[in-house]
Amino acid sequence: MPMTYGSVPGVAKPLSRLVQGTAMLSSADLAGGFSLLDAVYDEGCRAFDTAHGYGQGDCERVLGRWLAERGRAAEVFLIGKGAHHNQDRQRVTPFDITADLHDSLARLRVERIDLYLLHRDDPSVPVGPIVEVLNAHHRAGKIGAFGGSNWRVPRIQEANAYAKEIGLVPFSASSPHFSLAIQTQPPWPNCVSISGPRGQAERDWYRATQMPLFPWSSLAGGFFSGRLRRDNLTTFTSESDRLCVDTYASEENFQRLDRATHLAAQLGLTVPQVATAYLMSQPLNLFALVGCQTGAEFAENVTALGTTLSPAQLAWLESGDEVSGRR
Repeated sequence: MPMTYGSVPGVAKPLSRLVQGTAMLSSADLAGGFSLLDAVYDEGCRAFDTAHGYGQGDCERVLGRWLAERGRAAEVFLIGKGAHHNQDRQRVTPFDITADLHDSLARLRVERIDLYLLHRDDPSVPVGPIVEVLNAHHRAGKIGAFGGSNWRVPRIQEANAYAKEIGLVPFSASSPHFSLAIQTQPPWPNCVSISGPRGQAERDWYRATQMPLFPWSSLAGGFFSGRLRRDNLTTFTSESDRLCVDTYASEENFQRLDRATHLAAQLGLTVPQVATAYLMSQPLNLFALVGCQTGAEFAENVTALGTTLSPAQLAWLESGDEVSGRR
């Protein structure tokens, strides 16, 4: 199955339905990072997700160097994020948005980021100044489309109503968490998830509007890799593994993993492929963010794009039911 592509309103570039994350990149292993980026590019990836805060800027610098040395800045769809909170204050302000954007442009060695997402929201801040500063950077050519990561639907609606009222460009995309696995607790402060029954209303809105959706941790931080079992959870010690255990290792999710394992055997797929197919079979305009560590992992996810699960299969993965009244 070859890669499939879509688009975001206001940006002419096509972008791959699988988007490679960059949080694993480090200048301490530049060769390894370049090898990974080359490998996923060769598998048809034309969209890369990064953020001002990843690696204290190091991830953006590595990606920017790869873009420059490979001459691929014009080919790929860049997704950048800024205005993340820090331990001292919420940073969703025109000043912080502007400062983070300028840092990211310099690190990435580009003049424009195709899609710029606000990494967090601060609901105490009025949407007006936020919409206005994003429009200013859009008019200046520094960003193409823009939107929110970890923004609730009502805040996006509020921002877009403001934009419409005064004739500005609205939010064009959103990036919450969405996965077959349900978060038992947010992995980091101020995260937004639309997974599970509690996320149904927001998923319904995304289905109705077909706003481009870029779910993060779409494979639940490695929960569907098979490494985590009910009987070995105390053996994991690394920060990333403990985060996965604390966020996803619930009995409800293990039951979903059991069903994904069963369906994978039936379909001749791997469990991560079933988890990817679960996302891509949703009635959503979805681009899955993945953090593949190798080109082979990315290729495995690309193969899953050729599998469309039925509504009955989706319902069974979620709850064990053969049918679902919500579809």
